[in-house]
Amino acid sequence: MKKWLFIFIGILMTMMTACNSGGSEELASTEKPVTKEGQRVVTLSMQRPNAFYQTIAKKFEEKYPDIDLQIQVTEDYEQYQKTTNTALLSGKGPDIFEISSLPIDDYVSKKLLLNMDESMKQDKTLNKSDLQMNILDELKLNGGMYTMPFGFFLRAFVGDGDILKNTNVDDKNWTWKEFEEISKKLGESGKERRYALANDPPELLLQEMIVDKYAEFVDHTAKKAKFDSPLFLEMMQQIKKMYDNKVMTSEPADVGKQMFYSTVLQSPADFINGLHLFFSNPKLLQKPEQTGGTRIVTASQFAIQAKSSVKEEAWKFIAFVLSEEGQSLQERQGFSLLKSVNEKQLNDIQEQVKNGTYKLPDGKAPKVSDEEFTQFKQLISTADNYAEVDSKVISIIGDDSRSFFSEQKSAEEVAKLIQNKATTFLNE
Repeated sequence: MKKWLFIFIGILMTMMTACNSGGSEELASTEKPVTKEGQRVVTLSMQRPNAFYQTIAKKFEEKYPDIDLQIQVTEDYEQYQKTTNTALLSGKGPDIFEISSLPIDDYVSKKLLLNMDESMKQDKTLNKSDLQMNILDELKLNGGMYTMPFGFFLRAFVGDGDILKNTNVDDKNWTWKEFEEISKKLGESGKERRYALANDPPELLLQEMIVDKYAEFVDHTAKKAKFDSPLFLEMMQQIKKMYDNKVMTSEPADVGKQMFYSTVLQSPADFINGLHLFFSNPKLLQKPEQTGGTRIVTASQFAIQAKSSVKEEAWKFIAFVLSEEGQSLQERQGFSLLKSVNEKQLNDIQEQVKNGTYKLPDGKAPKVSDEEFTQFKQLISTADNYAEVDSKVISIIGDDSRSFFSEQKSAEEVAKLIQNKATTFLNE
């Protein structure tokens, strides 16, 4: 289960990125040619090389030989933020750029980003009815589509269906207090003690709970935080109580020793591998106090600079990545932005499960009902819970809350410290 710690933190920071090599100094350059040997030059800026972009760039240029797609890589996280921000504010920089780690709200308010809504409406190459608009609509800002992901993940909460079958769980409305009571009762009912959650420290659970309710604690537009609120104090104290009472533990627990777990589903195959590896009868649940549907996690998002002289060509690249050819590439990470691609992958897996050829990572053949596959498809099509989360704020929460969980500081002291640091960061 430790791997989910790294996946969680990795996703909160920056994730998917880059391709060929290039220097950060290129971002601020306005000397790039608009035409080169009869081609229109489009620059794409990102962090760290990634096989998907190497492949998609080659295929894009084969389809559009009149466009020269130049990929720039700045592998230093802070340097990428600083250089790209400076370039954009001065009206320079790349035509398409990874925006996941940048102040999207500020850029939209300053009209630095192209609203891609009109481009999408006019595009004849896209099958718009096939797009996962439940995902794209959630990413809109001020009613406009200023950023575009090329894949997405889903945060799922899973329970052991065997132990839950005789318990009435209203997961659409339950609270963490009710979760604690149910888990305590179930955990003590068998021959062996079972934990609700295991393997992860309390500060990680706090981080995840804040991400689930991020908008309640952070107002990016007003640049205000609310971590000195009674709600935040309550959350910390509730988590500590669950760990103190051994309802949860940060100690490792073998498969079968915990009753629930939170995980990030990174592809259709994870509905099987990620769920059935830990429970023979997994049950997808809504997390306590979670509002809305399943939480969407974007791997990375890209934007087109509003002042780009090649906006039309830049959009062609975005549309190509959203095409069936682009979305079907094996190198692409996450669920697809096309319903048909997700459905085909699930249908293929369902057929393999039925004929016994599908194997879990441990070599066993899972038992998955047709009803479960129907539920998986519904989960993808109804996911509508998304918040733009700043990884720095989440890191502050994780780092500073440890002193409360280890009883070095009071909840009030820690909340005040987090409030001050988060407020300072938001106003930088």
